[in-house]
Amino acid sequence: RTYEPREMPFRTNPSRKRVAIVGSGNWGCAIAKIVGQNATRHNHIEEEVRMWVFEEMVGGRKLTEIINEDHENSKYMPGIKLPRNVVADPDVVSATKGANILIFVLPHQFLGGLCAKICGNTAPDCIAVSLIKGVHFDETGMVLVSDLIKQGLHGMDVSVLMGANLAKEVAGGAFCETTIGYNIEANGKLLKTVFNDPLFHVAIVSDVPGVEVCGALKNVVALGAGFTDGMGLGDNSKAAIIRIGLMEMKKFIQSRYPKVQDATFFESCGVADLIVTCYGGRNRRCAEEFVKAGGRKTFLQIEKELLNGQKLQGTLTVKEVMHILRKEGSADKYPLFKSIHAIAFEGAPVESMLATLGCFELDQVLMAKDQFGQVVTKRTVVYYGRMGDQRAAL
Repeated sequence: RTYEPREMPFRTNPSRKRVAIVGSGNWGCAIAKIVGQNATRHNHIEEEVRMWVFEEMVGGRKLTEIINEDHENSKYMPGIKLPRNVVADPDVVSATKGANILIFVLPHQFLGGLCAKICGNTAPDCIAVSLIKGVHFDETGMVLVSDLIKQGLHGMDVSVLMGANLAKEVAGGAFCETTIGYNIEANGKLLKTVFNDPLFHVAIVSDVPGVEVCGALKNVVALGAGFTDGMGLGDNSKAAIIRIGLMEMKKFIQSRYPKVQDATFFESCGVADLIVTCYGGRNRRCAEEFVKAGGRKTFLQIEKELLNGQKLQGTLTVKEVMHILRKEGSADKYPLFKSIHAIAFEGAPVESMLATLGCFELDQVLMAKDQFGQVVTKRTVVYYGRMGDQRAAL
């Protein structure tokens, strides 16, 4: 039987918190599965969870119809059943009416228009949490997505949730951790009850900017990891990119938000999210394909081919980061970010990433040739040796 939404207002107990999810892509559906299950377990959360869905036709049916009748998002999360108490709604005003907790999980480019519609529609005590892994940039520099939501909703308190959370694995029930960054501790504790379950372990920290910007910059580093995969290099090379990337992330974040704690980088939102994104995320996958295409495809083309309507965040973020760094005159302090941008948008050869990081210089290669004999190159890895004895120069 189709789960029929109740008439508004549908909260049967005024003391219960109504949760609304704004977004329904693969990450939105993965988190909806957890939130929906928790809503049936906790007495302080209203059982029915509304999820705003951008309406589109899939196989001749409306996507909201598919979700509400089949309890599955067959386009963005096929094969994963959603709880029956998660109700898809194509009208963001209806979906968020009277909500006490808003969960934003969609590309940040769509926030402006949606916040204008949501504003004034929620409960007076409403709080929000952003699961959006990106940052916004304007003429003044970097703007947190949580601050965009706060501004769009007239000062509403906004927390953030980031972590090593590949959507398909979360939806499949694989154990993982995540981090909530909060401004107000009571709100952080409330949000923990909304998301935490035995297989989705939530830690809360008083560090919104640290948690949030880690979630954006790791996508830039993942492009570098994808470049190493595309060049056919191994785990040692990728580990180096991850380490250097983490250091550049830390430097960039703390130079702008000095109160960000070192400990935040060791939460799930920091090093764990960076590692999983550099091994399994969409940014890594698209960067690998970019290298294999040998300059015949742009990232925009690859995004359309591989991501089924999802958006690639790393390329957008590195563009804006480099704009800021060059404006400040500090780009040379971030050699990995600078090199990734040059490869993605300025036609630099992918091999230049290793040279930029100091792995080799031309005179070093020539010196190795004089000392050991013939020099053989395979992609960016330099091998040298005599009589079949080849040792890696990198």
